Amino acid sequence: MAIDSTFLAFDFGAESGRALLGEIKDGKLTLRDIHRFPNVPVMVLGKFHWDVLRLFNEIRHGLRLAVQETGGKIDGIGIDTWGVDFALLGEDGEPIGMPFHYRDERTSGMMEKAFSIVPKTEIWDKTGIQFMQLNSLYQLVALAVSDSPALKNTEKLLMIPDLFNYWLTGVGVSEFSIASTSQVYNPVTGGWDADLLKKIGVDPGIMPEIVQPGAKIGNLDSKLAAEMGLTNDIPVFAPCCHDTGSAVAAVPATTDKFVYISSGTWSLMGTEMDKPLLSREAMEAGFTNEGGVAGTFRFLHNIMGLWIVQECRRTWLARGEEMSYSEITSMAAESEGFRSIIDPDDALFLTPGDMPARIQDYCAKSGQPVPETYGQIIRCALDGLALRYRDTLEKLEKLHQCEFEAFHIVGGGIQNKLLCQITADATGRKITTGPIEATAAGNILVQALGAGKVDSLSEIREIVRRSFDVEEFTPGTSSSLEKAYAKFQDLQKH
Repeated sequence: MAIDSTFLAFDFGAESGRALLGEIKDGKLTLRDIHRFPNVPVMVLGKFHWDVLRLFNEIRHGLRLAVQETGGKIDGIGIDTWGVDFALLGEDGEPIGMPFHYRDERTSGMMEKAFSIVPKTEIWDKTGIQFMQLNSLYQLVALAVSDSPALKNTEKLLMIPDLFNYWLTGVGVSEFSIASTSQVYNPVTGGWDADLLKKIGVDPGIMPEIVQPGAKIGNLDSKLAAEMGLTNDIPVFAPCCHDTGSAVAAVPATTDKFVYISSGTWSLMGTEMDKPLLSREAMEAGFTNEGGVAGTFRFLHNIMGLWIVQECRRTWLARGEEMSYSEITSMAAESEGFRSIIDPDDALFLTPGDMPARIQDYCAKSGQPVPETYGQIIRCALDGLALRYRDTLEKLEKLHQCEFEAFHIVGGGIQNKLLCQITADATGRKITTGPIEATAAGNILVQALGAGKVDSLSEIREIVRRSFDVEEFTPGTSSSLEKAYAKFQDLQKH
């Protein structure tokens, strides 16, 4: 049974971050936002970087607020972020340069370069990770082929949440779930793949020790603790430091046969397994094997997600056309469904830019009606996303030779109820949504697991079910759906 306790979670997404206090009391979890802040990448001389020093300052501010609210009675601190990005540290423990953003264009062509060094099938056999040019592997290849001085002088590589944990504690390790996103982690051997690293020109010695979700990394640095007025030691735990790992830990499933979507800037869609699935069929279908809680693996497909909608809104805001997400979603709801569609995973939509123009160009070139209004553009993107979910579900069930018993969507994306309903319609399945705060809940409860306040992953999910409301979406019918899905499948062939 869960023991009453209080934990602090820092949850970083691609657009924003926040600090939350999580109180476990009487077997229920209550979350409270105490600090929110934007996460704005910076373009410098044509290179796209994360502003990690500013983000760490936000961590410090969030910690100060948490100490004020709790009197310093905090049972642990945990950080989760997006995957794949990393910092390089020199001999003095300081970062060498600024960590790059995964959408930086330096990885263009690096997948093909990597395949010329190590065959694609060998990379899959070693890592079981979906091939995406933003992966850490191709970022490392980009550094190696450019003869990067930073890489030559690196003593240690830390993924982004590992970097923040290092700055909090002085201990530089990597957590399993975030390490697994890199495509240089081997899920069979349970460690970094030294052979793969050597072949691409990277010294395996720069890779840190890997710890499991729930591990105590260390106590809060004494100088930082004194600055906050703390007289007691506060442990820093590794939750699932990859945000999707934390979100999946908090899926309120009651069966082992469930499908999830962690919906936000990215849509991560898959199921939970006891071991990785490394078949050729899984590779060809574009799936990935990422680490989870208690030795589990998240067998999933990375889908572009609401990034496309976010980038449309950002483009319009830059033109002085200010609209909220609810306003543009309402416009989409009033527009004809499946009039024109996109494949959200097309490389055209990966990088920042004029997303409305890209959607229009895609539709024109694929012989579809060109969306003109705000509503038509957003509806086109949402319809394409729902059809991608259907395609992914069909592939999942074919690979697992079963029909999944439950379909859950968690995360901030469930606030887009139009997308939830279109997903139910497109897949023909009843969808259960919630909690919105799955990532923060998972972060807190995995910390509690590490601290001995919670006993198991199944208890984590039981606490989530007791603590948060869910909503259900029942599939409807659409005369244009099957025609649109046939068009969607055809788009993938070109």
